[in-house]
Amino acid sequence: MKTLIAANWKMNPASQKEAKSLFDKVKKSKRKFKNSEVVICPPFAWLAVVSHMRNEGGLLLGAQNVFFEEKGAFTGEVSCLMLKDLKVDYVILGHSERRKYFGETDEMINKKIKKSLSVKLKPIFCIGETKDEKDQNKKSEVLERQITDGLKSVTKDEMKNVAVAYEPVWAIGTGNNCSVDETMGSVLFIRKILTKLYNREVADSTRILYGGSVKSENSGDYIKKSGADGLLVGGASLNPEEFVKIIKSAE
Repeated sequence: MKTLIAANWKMNPASQKEAKSLFDKVKKSKRKFKNSEVVICPPFAWLAVVSHMRNEGGLLLGAQNVFFEEKGAFTGEVSCLMLKDLKVDYVILGHSERRKYFGETDEMINKKIKKSLSVKLKPIFCIGETKDEKDQNKKSEVLERQITDGLKSVTKDEMKNVAVAYEPVWAIGTGNNCSVDETMGSVLFIRKILTKLYNREVADSTRILYGGSVKSENSGDYIKKSGADGLLVGGASLNPEEFVKIIKSAE
């Protein structure tokens, strides 16, 4: 099973030229790495811009969100079929910024996961606790609810195409990354929940990623010491040299 390294560009960069340049720099360096599956997730506006470049360097393409209907009067939304037409492989779902700023609920995220799987898009399903939830010792309760509700009616067979990204909300973009030991505990807990929902085989084979202030100085430890099967990288993925170092650390 290859390590999964996903770059979440969020609402960056500001131009097509910058998007092409960033993608191209990562693409050229990616040829040196054999043991990682690298996914670039640009904003919707730049998906078509980089889609034709995806196969040249072995990179995969991901989207940052999707709607749960195939078509219709849903102004401003993007469907799974549109993403498939652009040769998108993965889609980030349930990110804390979508939950916080756009009011996405576990039920909505579950619909998106099921719709994505129905057209063979691979979800990167994000979960994680806020600082308040952590301080109130509600972390386990929150993670179990998010996993259970988010994966409702998702079958064992479909889980082969789902990656779970543990992103403690208090660590995202703060520079205050989660310790390796705490991440290890979270990865084990997530596998415990997956075992309860499915079985040990599904739990062991599901790739669990870590995300939250990931940088090249700490990325290798998350892979080698915490039991994570990959990384969801935010700000650091906008620096191609730094992102390539992160990929290299996972090799």
